[in-house]
Amino acid sequence: MQITREAAISTIPTKKPVVVITGASAGVGRAVALQFARHGWRVALMARGKHRLEAVASEVRAAGAESLVLPADVADAECVEAAASTVVNRWGKIDVWINNAMVTVFGPAESIAPDEFRRVTEVTYLGQVHGTQTALKHMRQVGGGRIVCIGSALTYRSIPLQSAYCGAKAAIRGFVDALRCELLHEGSPIMITMIHLPAVNTEQFSWARCKMDREPRPVAPVFTPEAVADEIYRGALSAPRELWVGRPTVKAILAGLILPGLTDRLAARTAFEGQLDGKLKQSRRPDNLFDAVDPSAVSGGRFGDEASPAVGSVSGSKARAALAVGIGTMMLAAVLASRRLRIR
Repeated sequence: MQITREAAISTIPTKKPVVVITGASAGVGRAVALQFARHGWRVALMARGKHRLEAVASEVRAAGAESLVLPADVADAECVEAAASTVVNRWGKIDVWINNAMVTVFGPAESIAPDEFRRVTEVTYLGQVHGTQTALKHMRQVGGGRIVCIGSALTYRSIPLQSAYCGAKAAIRGFVDALRCELLHEGSPIMITMIHLPAVNTEQFSWARCKMDREPRPVAPVFTPEAVADEIYRGALSAPRELWVGRPTVKAILAGLILPGLTDRLAARTAFEGQLDGKLKQSRRPDNLFDAVDPSAVSGGRFGDEASPAVGSVSGSKARAALAVGIGTMMLAAVLASRRLRIR
C-alpha cells in the first residue's frame, strides 16, 4: 500500500523520536538542537569542534533530553556515514535529519582562491548532499522520515561579496528539487524540505574568512537564532516543499524572481556597505573555513542588540500562489480599465 504524504506525517513515532543536526555546535544549529530537546527528542549533534559539541550536549541534557556527540566534517562522506551508523546503533533509527552545516568567505569573487571556493562548496553544498544520501539510506530501512536542508534568501537572490556561499546554496536547491521528483516518482514516504533563512545573529560573522578590511555583518534586519529555530522545528514537523522564514526572505525571493535586473542594481548599490561592520578586521583573526575555531575565540553573535526575537514564516508554495493571484488581479484590473477608456 502506498503511503500518502499526509499520512506519512503521522507515521513518525511519538516516543523519543531521533533528530540528527549538522553544524550543531553553534548558532542556528545549537538553537535547533535545544528546540528539539525541549520537545523530548533524542538529539544527535554533528560538527567538527568536539569541545563546542560537548558544551551543546550538556545544554541538551539540561533540557531533559538524550544527546549524542558526533565529531565529523560533513565534507567527508565516509565520516558522515560513520556518524549516522553510530546514531542508528545507539537509538535504532533516524526520524529527522537537518542539514545545517556551512562555511563561507566574504570578499569579491576575484579575491577568493580556488581552494577556498572548493572548501565552501564541499561543506555548504556537498555536506548537504552527503547528509541527505546518508539519511535516505537509513530512513528507507524504517520506511519513512524527513530531511530538512537549510537554505537562505541568498539561495534565490545572490548578493555581492558572497559568491562562493550563494553558489553553494543555489546548488542545494537544484539538488533538492531533483531528489524530490525522484521520491515522488517512487511514491516514497520520505519527505524533503528546504527552509530558507533571513539574516541571523550567529558566530558566522566573527569566524567566517573575510577578505575585506572591515568585519562582516548580516544585512539588516537581523533575527535571533532561537526565533529561527522555532520555525525550523515547525517546518521539520509539517515538511512543506519550502518554508520561507522572515519577511525579508519572502521579499528578497519574490523580488528576485519578478525583477532580477532591478534587484541586481539594488544589491550592487546597498549590499556592500550592508555587509560591512564599522570595526576594522583584526590582523590575526581566526576563521573556521578549514579548521574549527577555538571555543574561547568566539562566543555568540555580535549583533544581539539589534536581533529581533520574533520571526514568522510562510510556505513557499503559498507565497508564490499569493503572488500569482496578485499579478492576475492587477492584469485583470488593467484590462477592465482599458476597456472603460475605449468605451468613453
